[in-house]
Amino acid sequence: MKLIWDIFILFSRVALFSWGGGPASMGLMQRETVAAGWVTSEQFADALAVGNALPGPIAPQVSAFVGYKLAGFPGALSAVTGTILPTTALMLVMIIFFFNIKDDPNVLAMIKAVRPVVIGLLMWTAYSMTYAVFGIKKTGWLPGLTHNWDGVLIAIASFLLLTFTSINPVWLVIAAAGLGYLVYR
Repeated sequence: MKLIWDIFILFSRVALFSWGGGPASMGLMQRETVAAGWVTSEQFADALAVGNALPGPIAPQVSAFVGYKLAGFPGALSAVTGTILPTTALMLVMIIFFFNIKDDPNVLAMIKAVRPVVIGLLMWTAYSMTYAVFGIKKTGWLPGLTHNWDGVLIAIASFLLLTFTSINPVWLVIAAAGLGYLVYR
């Protein structure tokens, strides 16, 4: 029972201290779950890949993956509840006061400083995932990237398509899954 409670607390903490939505919370979630010894960076990257291949919000999906790994269905339920419940309750409270504070200079000043932190969290998540996915910890940057040149090309192509076209990311995930099935099995 203690583990179930610990799972809830950790994911609640991640949810309450992550600004910028689900993708922005991935950096903090990875840091916390790896530091707790619950998953490795590689396992977290797997959870993120699986979560991104599914429809819906990423944070509950990744938390369910980690929670299930730790304690089966009760762990997954605890993780998802920790990810959703505190912030949903906070949002309900904020809705009540939102229209009274949305233009407050103090609130606007805080948000102005928090937005770049969200970008930093997203960049750190991308860096950390690159490190794990391409095996850079074992081989170093250049060997890791050259040994996994095909994955690097897939990542670059995905980035370029998302940046310069209006393609829905779902099609990229489906295409990558198909490519993986055809090429890597």
